[in-house]
Amino acid sequence: QVQLRESGGGLVQAGGSLRLSCAASGRTFSWYAMGWFRQAPGKERELVAAISSGGQNTYYEASVKGRFTISRDNVKNTIYLQMESLKPEDTAVFYCATTKYGATGFKIDDYAYWGQGTQVTVSS
Repeated sequence: QVQLRESGGGLVQAGGSLRLSCAASGRTFSWYAMGWFRQAPGKERELVAAISSGGQNTYYEASVKGRFTISRDNVKNTIYLQMESLKPEDTAVFYCATTKYGATGFKIDDYAYWGQGTQVTVSS
């Protein structure tokens, strides 16, 4: 019964900003690491950012480091992805995901559930 619902996607111009949100339900949110994935058409889904259960540790894929920031609010059961200086190559469906218990969330095999995704399109 774990549910993740993403929001905040849309169309932005290159160089613009966007904040994605993911609201979680169905489990004790604060016990689990969380992450954001993206998948462009014809490409593999890739982990772009992850955050530990308490929020102290984060991971970023190299191409987004310095531009994206992952955060979480364990009271609201929500994680966020603040995206700055967006590039056309960031265009993808972005998915929120939550891990198996005890997993760090820093690799794809750590994850157990995914949301439906939200489209992010960056125009040039």
